[in-house]
Amino acid sequence: MKISELSQLTNVSTRSIRHYEEKGLLQADRLANDYRHFNESAVKRVKLIQLYLKLGLTADEIRTLFGGEVVSPDDYEYCEEMLAIYEQKLSRVNEQLEALQEWKSLLERQISRTRGKQVTS
Repeated sequence: MKISELSQLTNVSTRSIRHYEEKGLLQADRLANDYRHFNESAVKRVKLIQLYLKLGLTADEIRTLFGGEVVSPDDYEYCEEMLAIYEQKLSRVNEQLEALQEWKSLLERQISRTRGKQVTS
């Protein structure tokens, strides 16, 4: 299938699909006219790339997972490498949540102090 067809089937822009190919996440054959040709499995692959990106994985991390022949999160019982990546991501999210909570508290204190110093007419 052409890149435009893959784009329509996955609801992912052709620009993103080209980017995935450049990053080594997706492969296409080249036709005589130099058009990309993707096989049917590319649909599942693009959807999986999108899932992993939503989970916060980088292209390098996704490439590592694909190198380990992980096809889908539902197609394995246990993958130590994937579990480690997920745990690292969760740890970073928790750190960010803590930082945001501190930021929120600081802003609330500043708002409270500023309101306390307001002059009423």
